Amino acid sequence: MRIAVSGSIATDHLMTFPGRFADQLVADQLHTVSLSFLVDNLDVRRGGVGANIAFGMGQLGTSPILVGAAGSDFDEYRAWLDRHGVDTASVRISEVLHTARFVCTTDADHNQIGSFYTGAMSEARLIELKAVADRVGGLDLVLIGADDPEGMLRHTEECRTRSIPFAADFSQQIARMNGDEIRLLLDGATYLFSNEYEKGLIESKTGWSDAEILSRVGHRVTTLGARGVRIEGVGADTIEVGVPEETAKVDPTGVGDAFRAGFLSGLAWGVSHERAAQVGCMLATLVIETKGTQEYQLKRSHFLDRFTKAYGHDAAAEVQGHLA
Repeated sequence: MRIAVSGSIATDHLMTFPGRFADQLVADQLHTVSLSFLVDNLDVRRGGVGANIAFGMGQLGTSPILVGAAGSDFDEYRAWLDRHGVDTASVRISEVLHTARFVCTTDADHNQIGSFYTGAMSEARLIELKAVADRVGGLDLVLIGADDPEGMLRHTEECRTRSIPFAADFSQQIARMNGDEIRLLLDGATYLFSNEYEKGLIESKTGWSDAEILSRVGHRVTTLGARGVRIEGVGADTIEVGVPEETAKVDPTGVGDAFRAGFLSGLAWGVSHERAAQVGCMLATLVIETKGTQEYQLKRSHFLDRFTKAYGHDAAAEVQGHLA
C-alpha cells in the first residue's frame, strides 16, 4: 500500500534564558521594547507534521512518501529522513526560501517568546499529486496534514478529482480556517483525524453535527489523550483503544504525529482498525517518553515486548511479521 504524507517540514530552534522575561520588561516602555536575551543553550530539533509522521512510518518499515516544501537548507534533514526509510524524492525545494522554522526562547518561569517562519512551506500549494503518483506507480492513500492552507485545499481537491482516497488531518491549522474551508477539507475523506478538542471545534465551525460529519467521511478517528483513541464509522461498531503504560512523561510534542504514523502503518499492513490503533498508541507512548519528535529509537524486540504487555499475545502475533 503506497501512502503519501503531505504536511509541514520544519526545524525547531529552542533556547533557554536563565532569567525571567518579566524582570526585563518596563511596563510604560513596552511600545518601544528592544531586548536581547543571553541564552544558555540552543537545541535544534527536526520537526514538522509531515516529516514527523513520515519518520514514524519509516521506522515501522512502511516506506512513506513525504510530500511538502523545504528550502535549500534541507540537505541534512533529507539525509536523516532517507536513512530512516522515508521517500523524500517528492519534496519540493524552494529556490528562494528557507525551510520553515520555529524559533523560541523559554525563561526560568517557563514563559515563551517565539516566532514561526513559514518560509518554503508556502510553496506546498505548487506540488501536484499526479506527479507524485506517476513517479511511484499510483497512490492508495494521501494524508493531508497541517501545511500551507492553500496547499491543503488544492491537495484535497486533486484527490477528489483523481479519485485518490485521502485522510483529512487539520491539526494546528484548524484555528485559522473557516467553516467553508473545513467542510471542503473533510467532505469525502476516507479518514478524519482530530483530537477531542479539535472534534468540537470542527463541529462548531462547520455547523455540522457529529452524525452529519460521520456521514460525510469513511471513519472518524479521535485521539483522547491519556484515554487512548476512538474510531467511529457509519454502520460499524465504535472501537476504543487504550494506551500502554509509559515509563515517563518527558515531552508530549509529536505524540499525535506518532499515533498517526502507527495507525497509517497498520493500514499499510492490512490489519484491522483496532490493531492499527494499538500500533499507533504504542508508537505515541515511545514518543512521550523521549525529548524531541524524532529522537526515539524503535527496536523490534522492545516494541513487541511492550505491545504484548499492553494488548496481549494474539495482538502481538498479528503485527510482529510486519515490523521492520
